[in-house]
Amino acid sequence: MTALTLDNLHIDTLVVGAGQAGVAMSEHLGKLGVPHLVLERHRIAEAWRTARWDSLVANGPAWHDRFPNLTFDAVDARIGDDDFPSKESVAAYFEAYARQIDAPIRTGVDVHRVTRNEGSLGFTVETSRGVIEANRVVAATGPFQHPVIPAIAPRSGPQKQLHSSEYRHPEQLPDGAVLVVGAGSSGVQIADELLRAGKRVYLSVGPHDRPPRTYRGRDFCWWLGVLGKWDAEAMQPGTEHVTIAVSGAHGGRTVDFRELAHRGMTLVGRTQSFDGGVATFAPDLADNLARGDENLRALLDDADAYIARNGLDLPEDPEARRITPDPECVSQPLRELDLEAAGVSAIIWATGFKVDYGWLDVDAFDADGKPHHQRGVSSEPGVYFLGLPWLSRRGSSFIWGVWHDAKHIADHIATQRRYLDYHLQAQSTAPRDTATPPLTYSANARAE
Repeated sequence: MTALTLDNLHIDTLVVGAGQAGVAMSEHLGKLGVPHLVLERHRIAEAWRTARWDSLVANGPAWHDRFPNLTFDAVDARIGDDDFPSKESVAAYFEAYARQIDAPIRTGVDVHRVTRNEGSLGFTVETSRGVIEANRVVAATGPFQHPVIPAIAPRSGPQKQLHSSEYRHPEQLPDGAVLVVGAGSSGVQIADELLRAGKRVYLSVGPHDRPPRTYRGRDFCWWLGVLGKWDAEAMQPGTEHVTIAVSGAHGGRTVDFRELAHRGMTLVGRTQSFDGGVATFAPDLADNLARGDENLRALLDDADAYIARNGLDLPEDPEARRITPDPECVSQPLRELDLEAAGVSAIIWATGFKVDYGWLDVDAFDADGKPHHQRGVSSEPGVYFLGLPWLSRRGSSFIWGVWHDAKHIADHIATQRRYLDYHLQAQSTAPRDTATPPLTYSANARAE
């Protein structure tokens, strides 16, 4: 729905963002009877529509990467449980889910600033459609707000440079070779697509985890679930900058960097610098690949132990442990690449994103500007964060994970409302202290 004006509206809980986090938040608030409004600057699930490349599919299968109360095939009968839905299907899924729960979402509304009220309950929210009051604010805008391109990027040169969020398809790039910097899920999938399109591709590979797509007949999402790894509450020390290389493309397959190299891709280590048109790479390619192999084998070992311990009848899968022989680019890695001499006409930065909470003018951030919270409940009373990786566990960055995180936050909000209700009831029966103005409170459910 499109808002005309929101001026002078007073609501209980405002949710900013109508992606997967905002839709999940709305469902749980609605179930608990919490009056709320969801504001979205674009359309529902806009990032899935326009901030990804054309061929992107979900990295998890349809049976896993969904909310509990709606299956993908109920939205599109062509999608089976083990399929990897396209980005368009994911966006359509969240639109359908929002309709199913009758989520009070207003699209086309940009939130400019949120400030805490002095001497009264809640926050003043300045939007592109007017100024409203909210007792609580949930920041559900997610982690993909601003593309990150490292400072080492060339400031000039003939190469076209773009972030992975700007990449759409191979025809978008000029003729010539491509350097893809970053080999997490986005980087490796884009590099593979360019290779299949006949491009000469250089892929800069840093530290990464490389789980099996499937093992002994079960997807890695299932294995991480039964092994309890989705519930890990914090990263292991030293893994903060380790990406995960996994893909649902082409029906889903285990990422094998060496196999990509044997198909014609040139692997290089982490990109360190650019000087005079020459890119320099760290001598860490073999170590990074070995680390990924170690991660894969560790998960296979854990899976085998689980099968034996529980007496499961699952087929053997010896191919999963086969490591492709090192190609020449690994045994004799490039340390430098003259971009012009190599015919490199484009650089794609698959180097992640950073959050943007510039609109949230509250005391809820640490010294580095990161949200300060416990499972999404911030240090600023009444402010909540949802949709961030590792918000409560490893699974927080997956669709089903954000749904469970939203339930925890909604329960916290409902509890706080009960405390406030008790205060207001007690205040209404107690002798009034005329020197102290009463708290204001509104339970306006929707802003139709």
